Amino acid sequence: MSLVIYGAYGYTGKLIVAEAVRQGMKPMLAGRNADKLRALAEQFDLPWQACDIDDTDGLQKLLLPADAVLHCAGPFHRTVDAMLGACLATKTHYLDITGEIAVFERLAAANGEAQRAGITLLPGVGFDVVPTDCLAAHLKEKLPDASDLKLAFMGGGGMSRGTLLTMIDGLGEPGAMRENGRIVPVPPAFDVIDVDFGSESGRPSWSCMSIPWGDVSTAFHSTGIPNILTYTAVPPSSIRKLKRSRWFGWLLRREFIRNLARKRIKAGKSGPSDDTRAGSQTFVWGEARNAGGQVASARLVGDNGYSLTATAAVESARRMLTGTVSAGFQTPSRAFGADYILELGAKREDLD
Repeated sequence: MSLVIYGAYGYTGKLIVAEAVRQGMKPMLAGRNADKLRALAEQFDLPWQACDIDDTDGLQKLLLPADAVLHCAGPFHRTVDAMLGACLATKTHYLDITGEIAVFERLAAANGEAQRAGITLLPGVGFDVVPTDCLAAHLKEKLPDASDLKLAFMGGGGMSRGTLLTMIDGLGEPGAMRENGRIVPVPPAFDVIDVDFGSESGRPSWSCMSIPWGDVSTAFHSTGIPNILTYTAVPPSSIRKLKRSRWFGWLLRREFIRNLARKRIKAGKSGPSDDTRAGSQTFVWGEARNAGGQVASARLVGDNGYSLTATAAVESARRMLTGTVSAGFQTPSRAFGADYILELGAKREDLD
């Protein structure tokens, strides 16, 4: 069974390629830049093919011999339509590592098309979606009539250039939550809570602010819980800045401001070093509540987010290639179960 890794030479793409090779796989490497692809392919003795994401014919020729593509070229809201179209045309299974709400909703809307084509659409096979989605499913099992869900995460070690560039596209935009089953806009840092991620996190309480992260979409599709808020741990000073940004969001949406930020990011590091990843962990906390006030809560601790993404993405692709995942739109927990994150080495603790 054959796998294409598109966007293979990005920071996260390289980690995924290395993990795939470590597990004995020989994927086809693909992306826009031939020089970067050639260098990476020679390093691992792998086949490669350059193809622009907007080259419809070229993309279909790339995917036609493949069974699945692991899409790693973001920002995904700019690239998902082209890759989805090629997958439907060539009947190629689709995986990606996005955390973008709009991308999950776009792929969920294509469920019928995917079923008719006999392919699976499985976005979000990295951090933070795999651990948070699995935790959401676990809490739903513990409290089947839950009406409200809160999920918070903290990732140590810093962010990659690609993650930061994706965040730039959201500067000045409102947040998002799931309310009565619908995704609705909310102000930046709409809600702030204190979360205990456990003793390994280094302190008993962390300030977490609401953010428009992918679980606003995926947790609903996985659990059916109608009210969902997602949070991330940040310094209190950042929370204050985000709240102030409500007054000048119009300025942050100006393209020249975003271009200045992109230029600065591109001049920086590609992502955390090997030592940084090895020395940092990720933490996830969740709480489900029903109309009667009953609560189920739990937390997870796992590897650094980028290391976890590489492991989870390759394992998800491997399982996809075995043909055991149902056709249509899926989430990680729907495809592999609530305990999937434990099989990837994370530890889970029930708190109630």
